[in-house]
Amino acid sequence: MKAVLNNLIELQTLTRTEAYELMKNIGTGVVNEAHLASLLTVLMMRPLTLDELHGFRGALLELCVPFKPDMPTIDLCGTGGDGKNTFNISTLASFVVAGCGYKVTKHGNYGVSSASGSSNVMEHYGYKFTNDRNILLKQLDAYNICFLHAPLFHPALKHVANVRKQMGIKTFFNMLGPLVNPAQPAYRLTGVFNLELARLYHYLLQQDSVNYKVLHDLNGFDEISLTGMVKVYSKNDENIFRPAEFGFNPKTENELFGGDTVKDAAEVFIAVLENKGTAAQQDVTVANAAMAIQCIEAESTYSACCAKARESLLSGKALQSFKSLVA
Repeated sequence: MKAVLNNLIELQTLTRTEAYELMKNIGTGVVNEAHLASLLTVLMMRPLTLDELHGFRGALLELCVPFKPDMPTIDLCGTGGDGKNTFNISTLASFVVAGCGYKVTKHGNYGVSSASGSSNVMEHYGYKFTNDRNILLKQLDAYNICFLHAPLFHPALKHVANVRKQMGIKTFFNMLGPLVNPAQPAYRLTGVFNLELARLYHYLLQQDSVNYKVLHDLNGFDEISLTGMVKVYSKNDENIFRPAEFGFNPKTENELFGGDTVKDAAEVFIAVLENKGTAAQQDVTVANAAMAIQCIEAESTYSACCAKARESLLSGKALQSFKSLVA
């Protein structure tokens, strides 16, 4: 491990095989916490390479608890680590998409660099995390959504959980989260915290048989914020959109604040589902859900997808999906 660290400190990169072996060693507890903290630090001092991302991802998927539904699903997941502390946009959008009748396998975890991650909110409302295949398939069938709490599917990550929590900053594990959904969904809406990582995701996912949209909001968000322009990569193209092109008025960053505690975040979460959120909160949720729907309905216009998302929210279908799942 010392040799690997020295090479990385000297700005050398890992081959795909070396990255795979390193992650296997981390996931099996071979790497001690001091070396792990050093590794997490040094790998955030430069961009990951495509080979490193491939290798890390391959090892984590090999080590994970498998869960492969016999139907195409979508995951709406951001890397986190953007430092914006927004409300739980991708999780809310997931229930909106489920309310439209699409199957969602939502991958999530506790917040590390924000006050509340998706798992924090789900747990707050009494959802019982599970990796029982039969339970998850029943949820998916009945409510169009199931929640995959990352620690239950990636036991290898227990070896890094304590160090990540103590560091309290984004690490390269944030970069990997959306890529290692054990359901390996056929459709993905993935937000990332910088433009370089968006390109890497684009190159990697082009090699998979998935329909995807990778986005980075140019104001620094890992989701559509409607505060400015957003770069969106799809399998065959890339575009930059302004809020007006999505059909929305621009928002301010303050309007997207998720609160300082899990309780704050949970209150915003349920308010949006009950159509009691602010106009900005409702619009941003719909904007992200519509982009996800367009991953599935590739021939549909964004405005048509937006109308479906808005109807899911206004009709209470998204709320019902959430209430049924946590009940």
